[in-house]
Amino acid sequence: MKRFQLPEKTTVSPSERKLELLAPARDIAIGRQAILHGADAVYVGAESFGARAAACNPVDDLAKLVEFAHSYNTRIYVTLNTLIYDDELLAAEKLIRRLYDIGIDALIVQDLSVLRMDIPPIALHASTQCDTRTPEKARFLQDCGFSQIVLARELSLEEVRAVVSAVTVPVEVFVHGALCVSYSGDCQASLFATGRSANRGECAQMCRLPYSLTDADGRKLAPDAHYLSLRDMNRLERIGDLADAGVSSFKIEGRLKDSDYVRNAVAAYSQAIDRVIAASDGRYSRSSSGNVEYAFEPDVSRSFNRRFTSYFLDGRPSQSERLASLESPKWIGVPVGTVISVRGRSLKVDSREPLNNGDGLGYFDRDGRYCGFRVNKVDRGVVYAASDIRIEAGTKLYRNRDKVRDDIMSGETARRSVGLKAVLRRVDSDRISLSFTDECGVMAEQTAVCCEQPARSPQLQSRQGVIAKLGGTVYRLAAVDDRIPDDSFVAASVLADLRRRTVALLDNTRKTVYRYDYRRGELAEIKSYSDRPLDRHDNVANRLARKFYADHGIAVREGAAEVDMPDRQSDRRVMTTRYCLRRELGACLRTAAGSRLPSPLFLRAAGVEYRLDFDCAGCRMMVMLPASAR
Repeated sequence: MKRFQLPEKTTVSPSERKLELLAPARDIAIGRQAILHGADAVYVGAESFGARAAACNPVDDLAKLVEFAHSYNTRIYVTLNTLIYDDELLAAEKLIRRLYDIGIDALIVQDLSVLRMDIPPIALHASTQCDTRTPEKARFLQDCGFSQIVLARELSLEEVRAVVSAVTVPVEVFVHGALCVSYSGDCQASLFATGRSANRGECAQMCRLPYSLTDADGRKLAPDAHYLSLRDMNRLERIGDLADAGVSSFKIEGRLKDSDYVRNAVAAYSQAIDRVIAASDGRYSRSSSGNVEYAFEPDVSRSFNRRFTSYFLDGRPSQSERLASLESPKWIGVPVGTVISVRGRSLKVDSREPLNNGDGLGYFDRDGRYCGFRVNKVDRGVVYAASDIRIEAGTKLYRNRDKVRDDIMSGETARRSVGLKAVLRRVDSDRISLSFTDECGVMAEQTAVCCEQPARSPQLQSRQGVIAKLGGTVYRLAAVDDRIPDDSFVAASVLADLRRRTVALLDNTRKTVYRYDYRRGELAEIKSYSDRPLDRHDNVANRLARKFYADHGIAVREGAAEVDMPDRQSDRRVMTTRYCLRRELGACLRTAAGSRLPSPLFLRAAGVEYRLDFDCAGCRMMVMLPASAR
């Protein structure tokens, strides 16, 4: 595929900022659904080097997704966001060239070795794995040549605004989905515990395990719980605030999620962005084309979630606000009622919502374990379970499988189409022409031989019917300007052939004028984001990354832990997190309640022991792997 660099459009006001809804895709089928439901861009893994090893896709499949996406001016970003080892550099270069050749719009990158590879000028986006928390780090990445910067999830609205003010490239933030408890890119818990590196796409999710909370002598201080498992992010009602802070790209987490999750979340956030644009008085517009019609009502509470939090968007949470999902790392579902009485497999339920045969219900037993069952039948407020259950009166029920909604979601749930304006006119006594102009002003026109002759009946309505037959294309007829007299005859077969040829020309024209982004230039002198020499937390994993830093006079003291394992005889920091377990449990050391828990604190699970250190001045918690634990 040959790329054309075109001059900038002049029809868009320079003050108008494009907003992008960026959706995840595990595979090509889900990517198509994300696009159909309103995504302006999709991020997806290729055959290797993506931070989700279980979400890889052949390049040939990605080529098909690119073609489909570009018909809506939707962009495709490929995640190349793992650390790359020396013996993999050549393979990474070859993959990047193949991705460029099929028209991928940008790479999402963690490893700065890419800046020293022999690759085409494909646009580069700085992954969340780059751990960008400060204006200095953002400026550093911009100066390196990155075209878009993904910020750390932990930032407040004011911190986001400060970063945006420091750069000129678009800034991207996560708005929905799972939260890593550690700063992204700086979690080594999985690597040290299991040998599986999160920076290599193999995270063992140590944060989702149940732990015992103990003192230094091993005495339990509270019931076992999922102390490091955070709730999911939900900023659906804060899109306007983020846009006003300067954010241009709104990212949904979930490259391992299923199609229902992606469709529901994309639809919900697409509608939210549309509302913000409608109220912006022309300040914002969508970065892709098309109008979406939905066959369902989006509701993010009805897709997988661990309950929601806005995280640190408004700064430090109040003492009462919960950030963690201590009871379970699973989706417990939507509250639907309370058990009144139990008789065998039948439950009389006080339900706030209609329950249906085939629903999946869950509950917490007396030991705090989450249990579930399938509904076999519902009859006049009595629920009949499909299997034996142990449940007591007064237990709250949650629905995590809604059979009625699942049936709706199993069909076609959205149609996206690009509006066209048609102009039909007579060129001369022997020819007519038909032009189509899309929402972005791209126009195609074709002519046909059609001699003037009178009609026996009015023709306008029938001609519009022929022009409007755009089934099987991405288009819909938004308006027709028929300049041929109503009493002039045009054969339907002539008009249908003219329509088909004009659509084909429009398709080709839109592909030709599709506007790619390209890699920005790297500054000759780049100031480091840190006053210290880089260490294992900066993830320098290969010779090309070291060369990049050396070229700019930046010292590298030690390589990434994956290639330069630290001394096992000393304590190792495996996580740094803005989440504080003391605050979560009502024992913040900044308050009088801090004495409720002793110091130090430990988290223990089978074969794993962590010490928790607290930096109260920086309001951070460090998860340490003590030397004595090995």
